[in-house]
Amino acid sequence: MIVLGLTGSIGMGKSTVAAMFAEEGVPVFDADAVVHRLQGPEGMLVAEIEAAFPGTTGERGVMRGALAERVLGDGEAMRRLEALVHPAVAREREAFLVAHREQPLVLLDIPLLFEKGSWSLVDRIVVVSAAPEVQRARVLARPGMTEAKLDHILALQMPDSEKRARADYVIPTGGPLEETRDSVRRIIACLEARADS
Repeated sequence: MIVLGLTGSIGMGKSTVAAMFAEEGVPVFDADAVVHRLQGPEGMLVAEIEAAFPGTTGERGVMRGALAERVLGDGEAMRRLEALVHPAVAREREAFLVAHREQPLVLLDIPLLFEKGSWSLVDRIVVVSAAPEVQRARVLARPGMTEAKLDHILALQMPDSEKRARADYVIPTGGPLEETRDSVRRIIACLEARADS
């Protein structure tokens, strides 16, 4: 089995590309979706997060805005949160890999693949990338996003140019969706041929 890591900075189209891999039959582990489930209604992390950060959960699980206000800009608080979240996500990822061990190719969709050292978990890395103006337009169109929030997020992420330099494959996402889909299909074909050899 080849484990392919997918990453990219905010607004680069990572979710769209992950969906394309899934549509082509590649099992996809979505780290963000796992976090949402673990922090959602009856999620396994809700009680622990409430204990560590009182007043940040409710009937629907973790109130992401309230939690973000508590941890953003506070390194110690962020480390405490990550100490809860990262091991839980790691357990889910291991279960995913075991469940799909007979597949020739699986995809781990991990937003902070480089920033958190998760690159060591994968055999090959795909980075999605678009021009900075495309990225900014996409992100600023999101509800509640501001220039200041975007700049803060970008400051926490490895620059796109460095991610591209460290990637085995780069998928440009600033053009037509079919061009992006063609890139996905070429990568799958290349890796499945390698897995078969």
